[in-house]
Amino acid sequence: MSQSIETIDQKTRLKSILGGSAGNMVEWYDWYAYAAFTLYFAPVFFPKGNQTAQLLSAAAIFAVGFVMRPIGAWIMGVYADKKGRKAGLTLSVTLMCLGSLMIAVTPGYDSIGIFAPIMLVTARLIQGISVGGEYGASATYLSEMAGKDKRGFFSSFQYVTLISGQLIALVLLIILQQVLTPAELKAWGWRIPFVIGALLAFFVFYIRRGLLETESFNKVDTSSSQKKSGALALFKEHPKAAFTVIGLTAGGTLAFYAYTTYLQKFLVNTSGFSKESATQITAIALFIFMLLQPVAGALSDRIGRKPLMIGFGVMGVLFTYFIFSTLAGTTDPWMAFALCLFGLIIVTGYTSINAVVKAEMFPAHIRALGVALPYAIANTLFGGTAEYVALSFKQAGHEEWFFLYVTIMIGISLIVYARMKDTKEHSLINHD
Repeated sequence: MSQSIETIDQKTRLKSILGGSAGNMVEWYDWYAYAAFTLYFAPVFFPKGNQTAQLLSAAAIFAVGFVMRPIGAWIMGVYADKKGRKAGLTLSVTLMCLGSLMIAVTPGYDSIGIFAPIMLVTARLIQGISVGGEYGASATYLSEMAGKDKRGFFSSFQYVTLISGQLIALVLLIILQQVLTPAELKAWGWRIPFVIGALLAFFVFYIRRGLLETESFNKVDTSSSQKKSGALALFKEHPKAAFTVIGLTAGGTLAFYAYTTYLQKFLVNTSGFSKESATQITAIALFIFMLLQPVAGALSDRIGRKPLMIGFGVMGVLFTYFIFSTLAGTTDPWMAFALCLFGLIIVTGYTSINAVVKAEMFPAHIRALGVALPYAIANTLFGGTAEYVALSFKQAGHEEWFFLYVTIMIGISLIVYARMKDTKEHSLINHD
């Protein structure tokens, strides 16, 4: 079904964007449920040891899941460029359903020994493939489906749903903390979110089958030998754009994971807050962070994408060390909340528009792969290892090195932001 973006009425466009976003939310809920419930299931899958050692093992598997994301981005990006954005979105959510179901039913280390962490690794590898493909397909779909003047606003819903997925995982954790005892949560309660995730992914599969395909994809002649999607073609024909995506993502994705998935553990393991307090602080800060995404996205439609990214880079370099070092010594939950929120406000300059920036840099025939693969490479190297690096520095007695590491990587990305063109004014989607 082919329709011009300009002739699609606002209701139909909004329905398509919300449909694509709903699946994205479930994808990221499943992905982040692992991080949110790590404090409870880490002792189940790994031999007895101190809390930091168990968290380190769980964080290593979290990082392993990211290793598959470039592979998933490559396979699913090519698939979405050849078969359609809708086909890519449908396949990604199917794989996520499978990964969540595996985690939900896998017995613990005491029951099956080494096979417990092996099954956990396998499930995370499947989820890594899924999320690797999801980012490119959803970023491309939302950017192409949105109108020219509202592309930043509508594409920002990728991170609204990404954050809401994480937020739902945290809210579910808060609810379970209230209705179950700590012993019940550690014994079996942590499995509940993975069962819910699998069921939601199964439901979203049917939603995505009914999505409207984008005009940009329908215009591509996929039979043309001059317009093939592939990793070699990407880095051979679009090297500047591909490496720019890696550079602009490195600092942003590291900061995002530092202030989201790692922050909950930091509040418990370093600041000394209870698991319940850390979850509540993180959940409220993330909720406000989520609401900021479309505001910043709409702002980029007015002033451009570049000012927001530079703002993130400058503020991140100036305040990251201060935020983490101050947070490490505070025992006041309101001060902890203010610091967490301040960090997330800074990161908004990257998260709200990074999807549309990447999509605007590539032609339609290779756009899904161009968005997904370079992003996944940077995300694996810096985002996926954030927790592991942070916990390793802590284990070695130099936790402050992580604060410096995040600051330096944001600074490197800032150089990329300063040198690149503003994609709002040079968007290749305008030429589809």
